[in-house]
Amino acid sequence: MAAGSRKVIFAALIGNTLIAICKFGAALITGSAAMLAEGIHSTVDTGNQILLLHGIKKAKQPPDERFPFGHGKEIYFWSFVVAILIFAVGAGVSIYEGILHIRHPRPIENAQINYIVLGLAFIFEGAAWFFALHEFTRAKGKWGYVEAVQRSKDPTLFVVLFEDSAALIGIVIAFFGVYLSQVTGILYLDGLASVLIGLLLAGTAIWLAYETKGLLIGEGAMPGTVRGIREILGAHDHIEAVNEVLTLHMGPNYVLVNVSVDFRNDITADQVERGIARIDQDIKQLFLNVKRVFIEAEAKPLEPEVELK
Repeated sequence: MAAGSRKVIFAALIGNTLIAICKFGAALITGSAAMLAEGIHSTVDTGNQILLLHGIKKAKQPPDERFPFGHGKEIYFWSFVVAILIFAVGAGVSIYEGILHIRHPRPIENAQINYIVLGLAFIFEGAAWFFALHEFTRAKGKWGYVEAVQRSKDPTLFVVLFEDSAALIGIVIAFFGVYLSQVTGILYLDGLASVLIGLLLAGTAIWLAYETKGLLIGEGAMPGTVRGIREILGAHDHIEAVNEVLTLHMGPNYVLVNVSVDFRNDITADQVERGIARIDQDIKQLFLNVKRVFIEAEAKPLEPEVELK
């Protein structure tokens, strides 16, 4: 797990904890539904960062008899749990509170407190977002942002980036909800802002769940890695044909490789054994994320016969 991931999570954790306290205090004093929704939002984000840190810690556990390939997928599981919490708690409670305030609107008291808290929250969230964006930009390399999210095998970076992006948008929505409710006298606009924040969180959660699902189920390595492994196999003197190359990410930095090759019929068993050892070494030297390589010696499948009419 990259150290940058932990730095991003710790920065977001500290910021969201302080922001949540301020938002709940402002909501209690002013009675704003939008501020209450934002307080819930920051609390959920704080809990999410704790879960991600827990996932990183669990993923570091060494292999054992029950989990011979390690615990790397722990980070994928906890990232998926984060998406569920954002949807169920963050979005659900915000929409519920918003509907209550739309049905029973009430004036906002001491609105200036909301503006001060939202301004401070925007600064803190903006700093955390910038830090997360910097780390994500550095990690994504030459890929575009959307492509990097789709290809990334480390969900911790883009989960925090999504959360911080949603938080900044939520602050803007809360500001306009409070401001318009105060200026126009249409009190239900504050509750409407809470509903919009809830919908924003729901959309964020659905996207996170979608992007994390493939990793949790079991995504293969990048196409470039698979091509590189095929090139190594194809260049080996003792291999007549490469039947299949299967890969699986057991964690962000743990790739399992299973290949099926047809060795030449004129080589000895000893040459096969030494060839397998050499292939294993070559693959691991070129691709540092590959931790285990399994090689099956199988004859090349026969081509199906075509019946002539």
